[in-house]
Amino acid sequence: MPKLIVLPHVELCPEGTVIDATPGVSICDTLLEHGVEIEHACEKSCACTTCHVIVREGFNTLKPSSEDEDDLLDKAWGLEPQSRLSCQARVADADLVIEIPKYTINMVKEGH
Repeated sequence: MPKLIVLPHVELCPEGTVIDATPGVSICDTLLEHGVEIEHACEKSCACTTCHVIVREGFNTLKPSSEDEDDLLDKAWGLEPQSRLSCQARVADADLVIEIPKYTINMVKEGH
């Protein structure tokens, strides 16, 4: 079973974490299922950038991003060549190391 290794994030995961991930499940859903409350303002419909992550290791094991995802990523805060929207990137059979950026472009956060 592949591992999803989350680097420390001050608010969402201060110590970092290692999660057993299920292939075929999105990074976003995997994080949420394991208590890492990553933002997903558009309810995972590929319509915002709040679930932006940077894949530090294992990026090449993910299926390529769609044109819609690429267009949105151009608007993401802290965009890097290994950036993905976690709602669109599905875990494959390899371990992934991800970083959740410190900031998102989101004017309103639900539930807070």
